[in-house]
Amino acid sequence: MTRRWHSPSWFAWLLLAAGLALFLNLARWQLGRAAEKEQLLASFAAAAASATVDLADLPADLAAETYPHVRVRGRYVAERSYLLDEQTREGRVGRMAIAVFEPAGGSGRLLVNRGWFEARPGMTPAPLPPLPDGETVLTGIYAPPPGGGLRVGGNALAQQTTWPKLTLFLDLDAIRADLGGAAVHPRLLLLDPDAASGLVRAWTPAVMPPAKHRGYAFQWFSFALAAIVIFVVLHWRKENKEQNP
Repeated sequence: MTRRWHSPSWFAWLLLAAGLALFLNLARWQLGRAAEKEQLLASFAAAAASATVDLADLPADLAAETYPHVRVRGRYVAERSYLLDEQTREGRVGRMAIAVFEPAGGSGRLLVNRGWFEARPGMTPAPLPPLPDGETVLTGIYAPPPGGGLRVGGNALAQQTTWPKLTLFLDLDAIRADLGGAAVHPRLLLLDPDAASGLVRAWTPAVMPPAKHRGYAFQWFSFALAAIVIFVVLHWRKENKEQNP
């Protein structure tokens, strides 16, 4: 019994070419995403150590991968704040304290992430540190709002009458309506770390890590290799040689 190469049909060649094109393009896309995430994480890590710029001086078309380190002068809006629920840190469940800030100059309300605190189910969290009265200067990273839980059940903010209001995600349109239609900045201010704040301020972008993208790329490369192996096996068939008497 020997093996002999059987010429594949045009359909088999077409199917192989389409499969390889799909798998290799998906692998290349995942590698590109990994590179983008590395650049984003590097930009985010460098932001905290960079010089501060005035929030009012930022361009309106700020690039998505840019995380400027800003300063802003203004006042906190009294009795208006939110708690972003179900936020985990090192395996512990907690909440983010989100305050509302009014920058000087009337550029619109700015959401300020004061930091994380532990809040397990059935646990009574300690009272949040009071906000400063009067005009103050804040510094921190100007970053897009984080994601959150499943957006089911409609707008939970409108159903609450006491502050701070609890939410699973930060919907800027819903918050704008909740604040009486006042303009709201498209990003949040992640306050610089302060040991006296009583809150955890260890900021990282909520994105898929580069290593995971590379893992997906390896899977797509593996599928491409498997397609080639299957193609060869199907067309390199065994044959029985007839024996002469």
